[in-house]
Amino acid sequence: MPEPLLAISGLHAGYGETEILRGVGLTVAPGEIVAVLGSNGAGKSTLNRTISGVMRAVRGTIRFAEDAIERERPSAIVARGLIHVPEGRRIFPNMTVRENLDLGAYRRGRARRSDNMSKAFAIFPRLAERQGQRAGTLSGGEQQMLAIGRGLMAEPRLLILDEPSLGLSPLLVEELFALIKSINADGIALLLVEQNVVQSLEVAARAYILDNGRFVLEGSAADIRNDPTLKRTYLGM
Repeated sequence: MPEPLLAISGLHAGYGETEILRGVGLTVAPGEIVAVLGSNGAGKSTLNRTISGVMRAVRGTIRFAEDAIERERPSAIVARGLIHVPEGRRIFPNMTVRENLDLGAYRRGRARRSDNMSKAFAIFPRLAERQGQRAGTLSGGEQQMLAIGRGLMAEPRLLILDEPSLGLSPLLVEELFALIKSINADGIALLLVEQNVVQSLEVAARAYILDNGRFVLEGSAADIRNDPTLKRTYLGM
C-alpha cells in the first residue's frame, strides 16, 4: 500500500478555550477520494481550516507527502500542492471569471497558467462561455464551479472540498459529483467534506464520520453505505 499523501494523527484544535477537534486522525492515499461526513457543528470546517493552516493545531500532527505541515503558514501549504476550496465559494464577485481563475495560480502553477486554464475550461465549459463575465453575476452552481476551477489552477496534489454541494439544486448536485469524479480521474486526490451523505458515499473510496469533534466511525464507503444501522445512528438516515 502506498504511503499516505495526507496523514493526520491526534489532532486537537479549536477557538480560544473551546476545543472543537478532539484527537482526530485520518489518511488520504495518492489519487484517493475520502469523504468526511457529519452534521452542522460536528467540526468539519475546523478540520479543513486546520489542515490548510488557516487555524493552528493545539496539538497533533499533520503530514503531507511525509513532511510535517501543522506549523506552516497557509501560503507554504498551498505551495506544496494542498489546496482548500472553502465553504461558501469565496470568489471575488467584482472580478471576471478569468481573473478569478488567474488568482488561483498566484502561489503555485504560475508557469503553466495558460495550460491549466484550458484544462479548467475543459472540465467546466460554462466557465469558458462566461470567462469575461463578473463572477458575482454567475448562478450558485457556476460560482461553485469557479471556486473549484480556481483551486485546480494551483495544480493540486490534494484538493479539499468543503461542502461543495451546499445550496445547489438536486440537478446541479448530480452534475457536481460527476465533475468530482472527472477531477479524480486525472489523478488528483480529494478530501470531500460534506453533509450530502448519499452522493459522497457514491464517489468516495473510504469515509470517516465526524461527530462532536471525534471520528466515531471509519471504513469503506461501500460498507457504510450498505449498513442501515450505521446510517441511522450516525447520519440520521
